[in-house]
Amino acid sequence: MAEDRQRRYPQNLQGVLQLAVEAGSAAEGPAPVEPMSEERKTWLREALSEICKGQMDEVEQMKQCLAVLRKEGISERETGGEEEMGEDDEDEQESAFEMLSELCANLDNARDLMILGGLELVVSQYLCHSQSGLRWRAADLIANCAQNMPEVQVHLLDIGALPKLLQLTDSDPHSTVRVKALYAVSCLVREQEAGLQVFLSHDGFSVLMRGMQSENEKLRTKSAFLLLNLLTSHPEQKDTVVSMGMVQQLVSVLRTPHSPFHEHVLGALCCLVENCHQGLNDCVNPDLRLEELLRQRAKELQGKEESQEELDFCERLRVLCFRSQQSDDSVMDR
Repeated sequence: MAEDRQRRYPQNLQGVLQLAVEAGSAAEGPAPVEPMSEERKTWLREALSEICKGQMDEVEQMKQCLAVLRKEGISERETGGEEEMGEDDEDEQESAFEMLSELCANLDNARDLMILGGLELVVSQYLCHSQSGLRWRAADLIANCAQNMPEVQVHLLDIGALPKLLQLTDSDPHSTVRVKALYAVSCLVREQEAGLQVFLSHDGFSVLMRGMQSENEKLRTKSAFLLLNLLTSHPEQKDTVVSMGMVQQLVSVLRTPHSPFHEHVLGALCCLVENCHQGLNDCVNPDLRLEELLRQRAKELQGKEESQEELDFCERLRVLCFRSQQSDDSVMDR
């Protein structure tokens, strides 16, 4: 009993887990001589109760946030949609979204939000909201909930989230909304076969093509990265992408002022050339002057450590497309 009275018990979940680990380790040694003291049992019950209470508190916080987000829909129905939202209301709703995004970093909370009907509310009411600050926060929350959560991904696909997100990515007037929407698209499409099929049925590759041609650097980068990822994971889509004229579009993108996202563009071109006869034919078309462009780009990247991966893609594409001329290129480079 004296030892139990002197022991300082942990005050948080990490401490509880550490105690459990220590208890497990101790179990591997000699069996304890004395049973757990009543004081220690009481503390353990209280600690577990606090943990469960904390989890319930988070569910209650989500319910409160959803009540804030639902208020506007009720107000619009009562007034016929004629009353404009005040700044205080918008600030309150933005705060609710930020709290939900923070809570849903916990995957259990993301699932609970789905069960509470929160995702239907976000998709139906806020992806099309007149305020851009609420549209991008809605897309961001969807992305956070969908990451690594197949159950939530399927639910979002079932309620029609992906077509709306693709539309926002393609045509929203605010760049932040477009970037966040594409982030959510990525979370619903990568490693998700059902999501890929919806993406294809809504001409998602064309959305990525236009994204790479936009003026927004983040959107260009994320579009090129997702294209590269999808072509790597789903090589069976190469013929579809090549038939859209993607090779010509990517080479056109490479002719724009140099940017770090060109690394992903070169990687995508490598994918479209490998084991794809039409992709190779498109790349070696003399009218495209791709060989000249690659030779010049390689010279520009030489000696730049931060561009080594882009240089590797550049050299790899040269080998894949113009292998027979590599010896001549080596002489010219020297």
